[in-house]
Amino acid sequence: MDALAQLDQLGPVLSEVIGALTPADLDKQTPCAEFTVRGVLEHMNGGAGMFTQAFGGQPPVAGAGTDVLDQIGPSLEALFGAMNAPGALDRTVAAPFGEVPGETFARFVVLDGLVHGWDISVATGRPYDPPAAVVAEADSFARGALDALRDGETFAAATKPPANATPIERLVAYTGRQVEGERA
Repeated sequence: MDALAQLDQLGPVLSEVIGALTPADLDKQTPCAEFTVRGVLEHMNGGAGMFTQAFGGQPPVAGAGTDVLDQIGPSLEALFGAMNAPGALDRTVAAPFGEVPGETFARFVVLDGLVHGWDISVATGRPYDPPAAVVAEADSFARGALDALRDGETFAAATKPPANATPIERLVAYTGRQVEGERA
């Protein structure tokens, strides 16, 4: 499944977990090292702003603003729209870790959305059930792409998930998150 098809399936699930957020959720700690829910949203919003420009063939610019709850939906919609524009995935994108083909970076966007959706879900206790096929595609991509990027900042070392971890939990553990213990 290509990255755009993955985004089409992930979008509604991610929108659901993000759309349920309230101001009371923003200071909750996430499993993403040193990020609260607000920090994850700021990261996603900033990245969406930068990469909307990059997929549009323009120099990246950082997102701005202070109300992450109001900004995140439109920012992600703009990014998904830019990625779906003709020729967008054929461009080279200047990522934080170097220049990569647009199609490859689109897969990083899917991975980022999946993992940060899980971060927010865990922090807030809200359900999160991304499509199994999207998780499987992102997991396969991650296992071929992340090891070269494990610098402790971009991606931490993989952790060991519990034996009964779900597929999304195995994926987030591979990205460096600590997944809490066994479930009954």
